[in-house]
Amino acid sequence: MSASLDVIDRQIILATQSGLPLVPEPYRAVAEPLGLSAEEVIQRLARMQETGVVRRIGIVPNHYALGYQANGMTVWDVVDTEVDALGEQVGRLAFVSHCYRRPRRLPAWPYNLFAMVHGRDRDEAADYVAEIADLLGLACRGRDILYSRGILKKTGLRIGRLATIGEHHV
Repeated sequence: MSASLDVIDRQIILATQSGLPLVPEPYRAVAEPLGLSAEEVIQRLARMQETGVVRRIGIVPNHYALGYQANGMTVWDVVDTEVDALGEQVGRLAFVSHCYRRPRRLPAWPYNLFAMVHGRDRDEAADYVAEIADLLGLACRGRDILYSRGILKKTGLRIGRLATIGEHHV
């Protein structure tokens, strides 16, 4: 990764790796101490996304703080020939924060589709699970839900303060 980053890119990552500042103009707040414009920070982050250095920039909400107490990873055993198309539909549901396909681990773990749902209580989450089940229809052969007991530490890209790029230390 270091080889594809210049000193300024590394400074931007260091300035944003704990999240963007919660201010009206977060990119400007990142840019000013670095002597850059907000537009340059945005362009550099976009380039780092295009090259794969940064996978995504997104909001990481604390669902518990927002009032969602029933946060569950739903797991589904979906017919392999239909899992991709159905997974895309599940991923578009408003109450699903993320959805992805994973390999089965037979015989103990037959599930190949995962979708995180967020409900204010378990009854609401159960309604969401039923909606997913209806969408999956006969392609679904089994399911379960694994509820969270608390928020997990969510962190993104982390790089150290001192690293060598060519002959320069940043």
